[in-house]
Amino acid sequence: MRRYLRLLAVQLRASTALALQYRLEFLGQGALALLWTAWSLVPLLVVFGRRDGVAGWTFEEALVVIGWFTLMKGILEGAVNPSLASVVEHIRKGTLDFVLLKPADAQFLVSTARFMPWRVVDVLAGLGIFAAAFLRMGRAPSAGAVALALVLLLCATLVLYSLWILVISAAFHVVKIDNLSYLFSSIFDAARWPVTVFQGFWRLVFTFVVPLALMTTYPALALLGKLDALVAAQALGGALAFAALARLVWTRSIGTYTSASS
Repeated sequence: MRRYLRLLAVQLRASTALALQYRLEFLGQGALALLWTAWSLVPLLVVFGRRDGVAGWTFEEALVVIGWFTLMKGILEGAVNPSLASVVEHIRKGTLDFVLLKPADAQFLVSTARFMPWRVVDVLAGLGIFAAAFLRMGRAPSAGAVALALVLLLCATLVLYSLWILVISAAFHVVKIDNLSYLFSSIFDAARWPVTVFQGFWRLVFTFVVPLALMTTYPALALLGKLDALVAAQALGGALAFAALARLVWTRSIGTYTSASS
């Protein structure tokens, strides 16, 4: 474990040093992230403009969901997407061999190859949205609610990462998966809304198939002190199941890899 933590620290330092070589771009991308965060609030302002609540959510509670969406987007585009997107090129060019030959777990190496440090702006913006939401509510989340929300944050990150591993594993069998990644990114945008806004088929999909509810709605309910303990336990079990499935699919996909001639 310590060895992998040291490897992660090395990868983080390398990504940060690379990003700081172009400081103007670093600042520009950070400012752009703040702009997009502000823009993401516009649909919420429009929907709640003449209503006190939507699907049982007040404006302030929906704002907490937006906060989780912004935070998870920062994790997706800053820590998950940059590394795993490069795996596709490794497979196409046959350079994945160099990763497989290294004396460390291949999934860990491809998952930590590159980070985008300026995406921390999204994480800070998410925390700022939480602060604004609870300030408007005139209260603060309890210590227990914060602790449960942090556990669900880990679950949400695990599910998000596992879904990307499943998408990337498809690259071992099909040449182009760009459409799949774009489709997943588009679906992820729906996570900005509480899952109860959706009805019927789409609520089932966003709860069990692509569990966007686990990524934003459940953590928001936990922070608001409204999440049932049974639902939290089910979310934890679901996240571990997704991680186990992703590991199994990755391992079997690696087993079929035969370099550039595959």
